Amino acid sequence: MAFMHPFLELIRQRTSVETFDTRPIEEETIRALVEDASCSPSSFNIQHWRFVAVRNEEDRERLCRAAFGQQQVRIAPVTFIVLGDLEGLEKLPRINREAVELGVLPEGKAKAWERLAANVYADPHAARDEALRSASLASMTLMLAAEARGLASGALSGFDVDRVCADFEIEDRFLPVMLIAVGYPAKLDRRQQPRLEVDEILSFDRSRRF
Repeated sequence: MAFMHPFLELIRQRTSVETFDTRPIEEETIRALVEDASCSPSSFNIQHWRFVAVRNEEDRERLCRAAFGQQQVRIAPVTFIVLGDLEGLEKLPRINREAVELGVLPEGKAKAWERLAANVYADPHAARDEALRSASLASMTLMLAAEARGLASGALSGFDVDRVCADFEIEDRFLPVMLIAVGYPAKLDRRQQPRLEVDEILSFDRSRRF
């Protein structure tokens, strides 16, 4: 018998939505979605993700223009600008102190993490790669959390990064990774787009056959 868990059903029913109705999303729900997203994994638990929740009509219009006119950004009651913090490393000592105080991280390991992370992310390319990875992981968690809460979402990678940074006064240390439009769907078709078969995307050990 195939194993099935409600979360697996959630994964299979999630689809990208472009049309939303006009119902607003409460601030409490927006905060809860970000709290859910923050449970995602990140290197050394640095938590490189940051979120800008764009809600008011003027800012939605501005963001829609930066997203090359993709209307879901204008229509959705909230669109998250998901950012990766290129300098997230600076928060690691504080994060580790809290972890040590809670007893979930030995002090010696915390210090070792800080030394190793400082060495790894001294390379700006490595810092950028990790900011992208962590923000992407948090983005997927946020979309699944939205699905679980009866909302729908659509991720957009097509936008003018420089314009988003200028229009929303985003500091240089933050890299816009994606936009996620969230709202109640005006119309929802649960059928997912076709996916490649597992045998096309999976290989074992060293026997690559893609």
